Amino acid sequence: MVTPFKEDLSVDYDRAQELALYLLNNGSDGIVVSGTTGESPTLSDEEKVNLFRVVKEAVGKKGFVIAGTGYNCTRESIELTKKAEKIGVDGCMLVTPYYNKPPQEGLYKHFKIVAENTSLPVILYNVPSRTSRNLEADTVIALSEIPNIIGVKEASGDFEQIANIISKTPNDFILYSGDDSATYPILSLGGDGVISVASHVVGDEMKEMTSSYKKGDHKKSLEIHLKLMPIFKALFLTTSPIMIKAALNLKGINVGGLRPPLINASEEQILKFEEILNSFEIY
Repeated sequence: MVTPFKEDLSVDYDRAQELALYLLNNGSDGIVVSGTTGESPTLSDEEKVNLFRVVKEAVGKKGFVIAGTGYNCTRESIELTKKAEKIGVDGCMLVTPYYNKPPQEGLYKHFKIVAENTSLPVILYNVPSRTSRNLEADTVIALSEIPNIIGVKEASGDFEQIANIISKTPNDFILYSGDDSATYPILSLGGDGVISVASHVVGDEMKEMTSSYKKGDHKKSLEIHLKLMPIFKALFLTTSPIMIKAALNLKGINVGGLRPPLINASEEQILKFEEILNSFEIY
């Protein structure tokens, strides 16, 4: 979920509650708060905790609330995860520590220590294009043996690695696509779904694509995937979540701008994206 901001770029908590319910009413089973799409690097701990609290209050039992509590500092990840657990979120998502480039053994110890300090279900998040460090298959497989590490959000784009994880982890270990355009291929490898950006504007379609595949209607799922590809591509005309915030604002769901160092979409980018969205009769 994106983080809505007011004109002064303070967090709009009321709008965050509204957006959470909108997403649940339009295809999503749950919501990740303060992930990459939520501009987590520019949110303070206090803002993150407040977001976890107000979104959980709004959602109640209508869907899952997953708190983005990952840092490149193990101690800070533990502290924020404990705060999220006290609020009553349904799980946490931990991004691969960024910038400090730990070796695989360091990554294993990081996630293991955080998981041991919470009773929350833990989803690992591998996005090497953002973190500069790939969470390798063998490391994920080893981490899957820890009881409350229940899954991974995979955004490496390495389908051999993804297949390896799926084939060598327990049957109840979940693998989510971390990239909308990779969802159908990952489903075909035995993946479980997607933690989606596009669901902000095509949530029902994303839901239909994944549910059709799981029901065995692979042809219909593929047709939806191919139809949505232009939208998936348009979301990355520039750095995410710039375009998805522009799309929501175009749709009349005002989520405000972006905090520096991110910038708002250019007029040219907005016009190009609007043309694609209009072709899908979304507006």
